[in-house]
Amino acid sequence: MTQPPRAFPGPGRIFWWGLRKRCPRCGSGHLFRRWLTLVDDCPGCGLHFEREEGYWGGALAVNIAIVMAIFVVTFVAIMVATVPEVPVGLSLVILVPIMALGPLVFYPWSKTLWMAVDYGVLQRTGGRA
Repeated sequence: MTQPPRAFPGPGRIFWWGLRKRCPRCGSGHLFRRWLTLVDDCPGCGLHFEREEGYWGGALAVNIAIVMAIFVVTFVAIMVATVPEVPVGLSLVILVPIMALGPLVFYPWSKTLWMAVDYGVLQRTGGRA
């Protein structure tokens, strides 16, 4: 049974819920059936997650941005730690898995973070992505 939504909790709390893979409206968990399968509606408040066709484009952008940031920070750390003799082979062993597996690992968080941005910022301020 779904509960009615509570009062708007504020963008900070909504973003925190997104980081914890929770519903942006009520904070309820258990939003994924499996690692890559999001439920259609929140089990706590009934919020329908996919609002329109193409809605998850924002989650894709969040996923790419986070994985790219991890890549850049790791790349810079390797360069700073090893210049002038950068170990190319070791760098590739570290960096290639980040780019290959990072999007899959971060996938659930990218969706809940995007829902948090959409619900907590875009919908509450009247803007749309």
